[in-house]
Amino acid sequence: MPGEDGASEMKTLITVSLAATALSGMAQAKTIAVAPGADAQERIQTALLDAKPGDVVRLAAGRYELSDGLSLDVDDVTVTGAGPDATVLSFKGQKGAGEGLLVTSDRVTVRDLGIEDTKGDGVKSKGADQISFINLRVEWMGGPKATNGAYGVYPVSSTNVLIDKVTVKGASDAGIYVGQSKNIVVKRSRAEFNVAGIEIENSINADVFDNVATRNAGGILVFDLPNLPQMGGNSTRLFRNKVVQNDTPNFAPKGNIVASVPTGTGVMIMANKNVHIFENEIAENQTAAVMLVSYIQKFDDKTYNPLPRDIVVRDNKLGRNGWDPKFDGGAILAKMMGGALPPVMWDGVTTATGNSEVVRVRITDGPVLNLQLPAPGALMQAKPVKSDTVGDAQIAEPAAVVLPKRQADLGA
Repeated sequence: MPGEDGASEMKTLITVSLAATALSGMAQAKTIAVAPGADAQERIQTALLDAKPGDVVRLAAGRYELSDGLSLDVDDVTVTGAGPDATVLSFKGQKGAGEGLLVTSDRVTVRDLGIEDTKGDGVKSKGADQISFINLRVEWMGGPKATNGAYGVYPVSSTNVLIDKVTVKGASDAGIYVGQSKNIVVKRSRAEFNVAGIEIENSINADVFDNVATRNAGGILVFDLPNLPQMGGNSTRLFRNKVVQNDTPNFAPKGNIVASVPTGTGVMIMANKNVHIFENEIAENQTAAVMLVSYIQKFDDKTYNPLPRDIVVRDNKLGRNGWDPKFDGGAILAKMMGGALPPVMWDGVTTATGNSEVVRVRITDGPVLNLQLPAPGALMQAKPVKSDTVGDAQIAEPAAVVLPKRQADLGA
């Protein structure tokens, strides 16, 4: 074994060697520039295939007419344009039914682009860590149609998700949709003319704040569904959002779960746990400002709890809501309540077959309509009660989501 001096010298050599290797890797990082024009499809996809970790794929300003989807599976790559209205990827001539851009690698940033008229989803990540979507516009230019792609921005089975300054219009399911993911921030974004504006589904630890959800069928949804790879969605904070005038008739394809979302829903929580809704502006939603509902379809997933629980609704600014509810029996309920529903409505179900978990709800933004249903969907057995508040349980607010420093700096 070497002596102390030898060991110190060897340690220094190793440190210098590692530093040189790191610097060498940094020096190799490059920008791959792509301009509009003929063969744009091939040139963009080739750039995404040839990219190495650390590279930037830079799409110049202009319109790119694409005939197929794009994909990226290289870590540590940034795909950027000149701005969401300056660099436009048009998939109007897309031959397949897939997404516009699919990312399956880690530490990827997609930013400053416009994506139009994809046959499937706009931009999607699957199984990615530290995925960031920044300053994007995803839009179906023909307006709301059932034939539009389902999701605008769609991270699924991903961790450390950042969605910042994104605008989505026309998605036939959800404009901004985060599914089966963990550690999520959705902020400073706008969802308009979608079926659901923003949806958090079967996900854990999400902060959704400073967004605008307007002119959708439903503004912001937090759902948990059965029989998915990640179950037990929980710990979401919805705060400082503007959820107003969600009045677009629901245009989801028949059979989709969001097809049951009543037009004019502000915020809907279904079968999820530990969701806190606070300091939002919620107004001009004809069905309700906030709806807490149970999952009513049949399911065989024994791990699934169909009830919303540990839900807090507090300190929101509630304007006019509930004057023309668009669900079965809504008009009758509104008449019973004097012509309009209270802004916050809970189905009141507290027990579910095969599940002993205690249901706790605390609502201090009234008036509140508690339907007191004995079971999910049993509207014919409703015993509606109107009150100023519901529940007094002290339900701890989820901790703020903290993203890795790299992403936190991107979203600053």
